[in-house]
Amino acid sequence: MAAKKIVTVTQIGSPIRRREDQRQTLVGLGLNKMHKTRELEDTPAVRGMISKVHHLVRVEE
Repeated sequence: MAAKKIVTVTQIGSPIRRREDQRQTLVGLGLNKMHKTRELEDTPAVRGMISKVHHLVRVEE
């Protein structure tokens, strides 16, 4: 069984003055403060959430 791929996501932008759905997407990714980093499983759902807030996060493979 292959190891699950992990993607590291860091919040680099503020959700202030952003649409509510973008704020909720950050919360769904586990990001709620600037420069907070999470390691998430690389799934299509997570990739979709990242693409929705790509201007607020930095992604490292």
